[in-house]
Amino acid sequence: MNRNYVRPAVVAMTAYTPGEQPRESDILKLNTNENPYPPSPAVTEAIRRFSAETLRLYPDPNCRRLCERVSEIHRCRPEQVIIGNGSDEILAWCVRAFGRRHEPVGWFEPSYSLYSVLTCAEERPAAPLPLGPNFEWQMPETYRVSLFFLTQPNAPTGRRFPRAAVEHFCRTNDGVVVLDEAYADFASANDLDLALSLPNVIAVRTLSKSFSLAGLRLGYAVGPSDLIAALFKLKDSYNVDRLTQETALAALSDLGHMRDNVARIVRTREATAQRLYAMGFDLTPSETNFLWAKPPSKISAQTLFERLRAERIFVRYFPGERTGAYVRITIGTDEQMARLLEAGRRILAEAGPHPAAIEDAPSVS
Repeated sequence: MNRNYVRPAVVAMTAYTPGEQPRESDILKLNTNENPYPPSPAVTEAIRRFSAETLRLYPDPNCRRLCERVSEIHRCRPEQVIIGNGSDEILAWCVRAFGRRHEPVGWFEPSYSLYSVLTCAEERPAAPLPLGPNFEWQMPETYRVSLFFLTQPNAPTGRRFPRAAVEHFCRTNDGVVVLDEAYADFASANDLDLALSLPNVIAVRTLSKSFSLAGLRLGYAVGPSDLIAALFKLKDSYNVDRLTQETALAALSDLGHMRDNVARIVRTREATAQRLYAMGFDLTPSETNFLWAKPPSKISAQTLFERLRAERIFVRYFPGERTGAYVRITIGTDEQMARLLEAGRRILAEAGPHPAAIEDAPSVS
């Protein structure tokens, strides 16, 4: 007799699809929002000093030094901080900790697609909420969920939602609001203070983007001590290894290096956006390290994605009714973006004149 050993919810769910990680060194990789610049030299020094002999010992289960450093940065108490093996681990804890199994979990669409995976894995109802026509904030007054993931600024659109709208929702929603601030360092402002002033808000950060440590897997959450304590009950015994703790502490001790890198990326983002505008792209205003770009009507986003791929340039394409008209472009160095723009101009030229240009051309009798 055949038995299905896998839970029906897991059989039915669609797994999260990460961005492609090519092995070839000549590919321009602008598809996974990685930082094009190296991390702080303090990180290199921490790795150099690390003693492999200490790996026979378990790491600090509570990451006390990291919690203390994060609390210094955000001017809160260490008991208001928890460290995760990447911010994704913390998001998974939140689905397990906040709200009952029969109560829905919400998020905006489009947004981070992992939210639906985590919700399905816990067999909880999903209550996604569509953004407005231009991916702007659109929140009905009657919308209530026991847990809401709010990506601020949003991914994949790059838009930062208005502070007043975010705060109003946090204050009026009956459940927990998780501010997923993975890209907050690239934005003009952030909302982490809401996690330190409201009883139902947690802010989650990662070192993957602004700190150039995507390969390290380190995230943290800040919020009310009782909510943080609930997450501590769910974490693995030793969820962050010794080397990661030492390396992350070095990175968090050199905020100046991170901020310099962020400033370079923001300048390149704005310059690239202007050049894409000039080429006929429609862009959602970005406060992240990527651009959400709709190509001119003479070429589809999927075709542009495939043509760039043929040029050994990887960007991200999300099929779907709302997302399929756009590509997401990670901001690289100035030289990398010049290569992208040059390829884009060539691809657009080969696609022929813009339809409007054909309509406006003088007739020949």
